Amino acid sequence: MSAPRTLPWPLVALFTAGYLAPYLLPTTVGRLDGGLPLSATQAGAIGSALLLSSATAGFLLASRVDRLGPRTLARIGLALAVLGYGGAALTGVVPAVVVGAVVGGFGSGTITAVAASGIAAQPDPHRVTTLGLLGVSALAGALYLTIPHLGPGHGLPLAAIALTALAVLPLTGRLSGRTKPARTAVPYGRLPHLRAGLLLAAAMPCWSLVQNSLWGVSGRIGLDQAHLSEVTVGAVFAVALGAGLVGVLGAGALGPRLGLALPVGAGTALIAGCVALSASATGPRAFAAGEISWNLLYPVVLSYVIGLAASLDPRGRWAVLVGSASSLGTAAGPLTGSVLAGWVGFPTMGTLLGAGLLLIAVPMTAVALRAGRRPLPVVELPVQTPAVTARSAYDTASPNSYASTSAR
Repeated sequence: MSAPRTLPWPLVALFTAGYLAPYLLPTTVGRLDGGLPLSATQAGAIGSALLLSSATAGFLLASRVDRLGPRTLARIGLALAVLGYGGAALTGVVPAVVVGAVVGGFGSGTITAVAASGIAAQPDPHRVTTLGLLGVSALAGALYLTIPHLGPGHGLPLAAIALTALAVLPLTGRLSGRTKPARTAVPYGRLPHLRAGLLLAAAMPCWSLVQNSLWGVSGRIGLDQAHLSEVTVGAVFAVALGAGLVGVLGAGALGPRLGLALPVGAGTALIAGCVALSASATGPRAFAAGEISWNLLYPVVLSYVIGLAASLDPRGRWAVLVGSASSLGTAAGPLTGSVLAGWVGFPTMGTLLGAGLLLIAVPMTAVALRAGRRPLPVVELPVQTPAVTARSAYDTASPNSYASTSAR
């Protein structure tokens, strides 16, 4: 009988810390607008700059996590997050807030790169991803319930992200150090499944752009169009993120039973309808229905997309690259949503975003269908794969782990 697998909790914690900034985007942007001498578009631009910095870190580190060492990189990323977000929370000087947000964003991207690389090395990346999404959804939901009661000001959500990074820092001692070079059947710089990976990486910025264009202005929709108070909007977001927890639990329980194409394709189409519903809401019921249904589906589809990217390369490079490409769309989301809302209004914005999401679902589903027909190494998704022994429950992927995997 095989020994039970130990869950990689440090990777789950890093995933949570790295993704918390995007999850808190509506309250962060809304409080920047309300607490500093900034317009809504300027506040959205700061949110975009934060997320663009995060995406930049992911692109720079996609193939360097093992060379530089997961433990070292994680500690650098967490330190940058603490200093950047913490500094931005403690000052009211707009240029200093911008610099702090950019530094903190680079830290978040570094943390996420380490987490994505490590998760791709696990025997079941989808399971670990769902645990990470559960962690960040639960934490963000608790913060949405708490922050409105702690007083006004722009610093509270930024301070929450900084404190989360500080709390995760002690867990980095269980990550691996720098990986020694090893001979492998797969050349170090070669990316498998190049066409599928590039197609998925090209589609993800648009997919994330739609999601975060709405998410970045959801607070304003609730306050200005649905005429809710900040406390009520925070409660709706908390319930919505709770629905996301239920969705992720369901996805984790179903695992590979649904394959990849159905969750990615049909799930994206359903999200398009939720985006249009939420953006057109003029009252509390429609706003809550749109936000809750959207947040129920979004992490489910995201978990399968991350699992799909991880299945394309067991060393995690496609997972990091696709995640960073997604961050580009995430970065442009707050500014895009603010500009569209100011130009055509929230309802038309939702219609345009929903139509764009339906178009993006086509190439993403095509990649998922191809992945479902191809035997992929290590990943326990919709295919049967040979068992490969992981280096350590907390190590990231490296050439050593997959020396026996043939090039594709």
